[in-house]
This record gives sequence, C-alpha cells and structure tokens, in this order.
Amino acid sequence: MYIVTGAAGFIGSAMVWELNQKGIHDILCVDDFESTNKWKNLVGRRFSEFIPKNELFVYLEDLDPKDITAVIHFGACSSTTEMDMDFLYFNNYMYSQNLANYCNDNNVPFIYASSAATYGLGEKGFSDESSSHDLTPLNPYGYSKVLFDRWMEDQQLPCKWVGLKFFNVYGPQEYHKGDMASLVYKAFLQIQQTDSLKLFKSLDPKYKDGEQMRDFVYVKDITRWTWQILQNWPTSGIYNMGFGKAQTWLQLANAIFTAIDKKPKIDWIDMPDSVAKQYQYFTEADMKKLKSQDIGVSEWPIETGVSDYVKNYLLKNESYL
Repeated sequence: MYIVTGAAGFIGSAMVWELNQKGIHDILCVDDFESTNKWKNLVGRRFSEFIPKNELFVYLEDLDPKDITAVIHFGACSSTTEMDMDFLYFNNYMYSQNLANYCNDNNVPFIYASSAATYGLGEKGFSDESSSHDLTPLNPYGYSKVLFDRWMEDQQLPCKWVGLKFFNVYGPQEYHKGDMASLVYKAFLQIQQTDSLKLFKSLDPKYKDGEQMRDFVYVKDITRWTWQILQNWPTSGIYNMGFGKAQTWLQLANAIFTAIDKKPKIDWIDMPDSVAKQYQYFTEADMKKLKSQDIGVSEWPIETGVSDYVKNYLLKNESYL
C-alpha cells in the first residue's frame, strides 16, 4: 500500500494518477475535501480508501507497517498569503514531524513536499546542496517548510527519506487553488474572456517588464520523477524539483497565446505593495543533485508542457487527469 497525503490536492492527486498509470490501486488517500472542488481531482482515480487527515494516526495504529510500501506526504497548506503562523506550524511542521517519526520508527520509506519558497529571494542561490539553516524565506508558509527541512537535516533519520523542493508547478488538477493557481491556468481564463493578459510591471531596474524569471515545471515531470525515486531510492536528503532553467513571464505568456492560437496582447499593471514586499524576480532550480541520481531530466519543456495542458485539458474542458 502507498499512503498519499494531500491526495485531493493539486500535486497529490496527480501523484495518485501517476500510481494508477503504473497499475497501482492499493492507495490510502489522506486529505480533507472541505467545501472546495478538490473532490473532483479523485473522481477518475482508483484507490483503496480515503480518510480525513486528522484520522491518519489512529488508522495507522491498526495497520501493519510492513504493508506500507511508502508514504508520500504532499499534504500541507500551500498558501503563500496565509498569515496564521500557529496554524502553519501545527499543520505543516508538527504533522509532518509526527509522520516522519512514524516512518522512521517502522522503517517505512518517506517522501515529503518541501518548497522553493524556502529560498526566499534567492540571495544565496537555489542549490539544494546548501543547508536549510542558511535560508531566509519571505513568508510564513516558506518558514513552516524550512523549519521542517531543518528538522529533517538535523535528525538524519536512518529510514529512507527524501524532501522535494517544488518550484513553479503548473498543470491539470490545480483548478481549486484560486489565487494560488499557476499563471498558466489564470492566464488561460483571462485570455479566453478578454483576449489579453495582465502582467505586473517590474519595479527592479535590472528586469524589464515581463522579463522577471521563474522556474516553471510541468506536474507530469514532478510525478514521474517521484515515481523514479520510489523505484530507485537516492541518497536520503532534500532535492530540488524544477525544470532547471528560468524562463521569463513573456516566454510563458507567448507559449500560452500560441497554444490558444491567439495573437499575444499584454496589459501591464502596477504591482500591489503587498506583492512587491515578497516578490521574487528570479528563481532557477539547481538540478545537479537530482540528476546525479539519474533522475530529474525533464520531458516537458515549457512550450510542450503548456501546449499539453492547454490543448488537451483546458480547451477541451477535460479539466482532470
């Protein structure tokens, strides 16, 4: 049995899809549906059971750990605008800590989701070889993630474990995320409604408007790499998961317009103060560490990833994997 937390969320449900693609259906899905449309992410999936996240540890008491192939812990509050640090501490840090201790005590392999938000502005680069103790995240979400990274590094648990620092992930199954959805999804809706796309003007003279850069990575690369880890466990540690090359907002916008078959039209808007205070002008995953484990080579450059997402899901209104 595989246990997937955050199984109704964006990357978690895509991971359940990946397992199904490999013929695996014995999956314990852990999440809370709440009042969102997250339940739709699992409609087409096969799994053995679904339980609320707060019931997981009670459930584990009656489960033989030898029956668990691995725990894939992708559940967390991923909102970069969440300001309740007490909630993030208990939900993202302590819950993860309890699950890691269970896996270590019972020799169950453990994969968990970290985040590129731990790198903050990237003053010290984006290398997963650096210590998490040296990083300064910009928001409470990033801090909750770096706290757990630091704990994992300090504990050096003897069980197999891997932390994955996701960069700017986009793709099917993100439709419930609202403001936290990728620009690809939000841009598609804007362009369909107005034939144009709003992008923030740059406040940094080093970057012209639209030349702010991000590491955009397609969710199908993320789930495929995670599957490869499950098949051939690398050295325990924290690994970046990004495309490995930064792209500009304009490059992303042009890929979206091309996929929709519309002429690019950009409306430049002022960046709100609340955004400007934590705005990243450049992110780029250093992928050498993961690639050294024969994992991490992308099959989905931004042009083909965006094309697949837009043409095979969004335009067809077939919104789910």
